Amino acid sequence: MNAYILSVGDELVLGQTVDTNSAWISAQLSSMGCDILAHKTIGDDQLMIEAAIREATASVELLIISGGIGPTEDDLTRQALGTVLNTPLELNDAWMARLDEFFKARGRKMPETNKIQAMIPRGATMLDNPAGTAAGIRAKIGGCEIFSVPGVPKEMKAMFEAHIRPYVKPLAGGAVILQKKLNTFGLGESWVAEQLGDLMKRGRNPSVGTTVAGGMVSLRLNARFESLERAEHEMQQTEAACQTKLGEMIFSENDTSLADVVADLLKEKRVQVATAESCTGGLLAKMLTDIPGSSSYFKTGFVTYSNQAKYERLGVSMEVINLYGAVSENVVEAMARAALRLAKSHVALSISGIAGPDGGSPAKPVGTVCIGMAFQSPDRIVQAVTRTFNFPGDREMVRDRSAKMALAMLRYHLLDKKMPF
Repeated sequence: MNAYILSVGDELVLGQTVDTNSAWISAQLSSMGCDILAHKTIGDDQLMIEAAIREATASVELLIISGGIGPTEDDLTRQALGTVLNTPLELNDAWMARLDEFFKARGRKMPETNKIQAMIPRGATMLDNPAGTAAGIRAKIGGCEIFSVPGVPKEMKAMFEAHIRPYVKPLAGGAVILQKKLNTFGLGESWVAEQLGDLMKRGRNPSVGTTVAGGMVSLRLNARFESLERAEHEMQQTEAACQTKLGEMIFSENDTSLADVVADLLKEKRVQVATAESCTGGLLAKMLTDIPGSSSYFKTGFVTYSNQAKYERLGVSMEVINLYGAVSENVVEAMARAALRLAKSHVALSISGIAGPDGGSPAKPVGTVCIGMAFQSPDRIVQAVTRTFNFPGDREMVRDRSAKMALAMLRYHLLDKKMPF
């Protein structure tokens, strides 16, 4: 079965409200084996809604419309659906009685405008709304089944479970689309794609694609098969192939963050960490302490933004700062060693960089960031590693990627693996 999702509302097209309904509906339909051909978002304009309904019903077997069936003048979905069906709206006595009881139970008189919520196109079926006052509508145009539900997420989800899922599931015949996301950080999308090779070939099932967000390159795996058992088997095979190609570059599945993974490793290995930050202003410490239970592994953090603070708080030599510059591997090494000593931790991370938009030079352009890590070796000798990076983007992006790169360095250290970048 193929499907089309239509979201209606001026607040959606104006960006005042994020359309989370379409994503949720897509995920539910995909899990039952539906192919989602399109999402479309339009404003509260009856002619546009009519055109969208005609477009969808001509090309798919299932149309789900979210929004536009409330009691106000700008709720025009039922009117548009009636026009496309070429039939008038009729009052549904059962839902009208339901509305009367709803308002009486609250000691209020029902506004005249609410009566429209009990009207549906002649020949259509009223759908009970267990969570609100707007009745849903079910109709059919040609070979396309139409479900019109409210845009309020709570009501939409309740009506999906009550009416849409029971309709779709038997028609899928057990077919499913399984989805999984594998996350990497540190190297670009083109490098990841090159390593995956034929795994990303068009037409492959399970399919493998890549997306980029927050500096992370994520692999999107989709398995479309006639049964759950087959889909799970094929998904496992493809995931294993991706792991073979990328190895430790894959740090998590689905929505597990890099900080979550590092936190688990710190807890597992009973390692305590300290931070010393300049350009990130405490962002790395925040990422580490956003995780519940972080007091078991996070010792303390130093925010030494100015050169004077690096000298006074950490004891970094002004001679070193003046000789090499605050953004240098020499300085971040001194920062990390000092944080390790002062915090009495097992490992310390340090960051100093040029986040911009000003402060860059030909030798050290905006985005230049140095990261250091100091740690105690098994024989209690303090060692340090330092790296210099050049991150693209604006100030926020540079700071975010700097903190995440420090987490990545720590992760590879805890895994006792060499960073591949």
